[in-house]
Amino acid sequence: MNQDPGNPDQPVLDEKLSTADLAGRDSEGAQPRGRPPEPEGQQAEPLFPSTEAQDFRARWDTIQAGFVDEPRRAVEAADSLVAAAMKRLAETFADERQSLETQWDRGDDVSTEDLRLALRRYRSFFGRLLSM
Repeated sequence: MNQDPGNPDQPVLDEKLSTADLAGRDSEGAQPRGRPPEPEGQQAEPLFPSTEAQDFRARWDTIQAGFVDEPRRAVEAADSLVAAAMKRLAETFADERQSLETQWDRGDDVSTEDLRLALRRYRSFFGRLLSM
């Protein structure tokens, strides 16, 4: 990421970066895996399906348990696991965007409600991302 010349501690964000870019997707993308919108007034939808979340947690538990014997290897494995989770998350958002773009490319109308729900999922994720 580039640095702001006026403030070297402040990164310059690439306004053109998309989740598809982050996920390493080309314009063809993968088949979308749709997710239902989160119900009004309820907690945010999980970021991963339960089986994927369980797999990530199991992998984390293994990494954490290995820290005592091999701390450096554990930190390297943690970095790799976090990168894999971030990539998978970017793929999920890229899939959703690809689904909308496919509808647009076919000339199908995407309802304002569909777009509102997509934006709401982005907002929910973004809020959680910044609340850490």
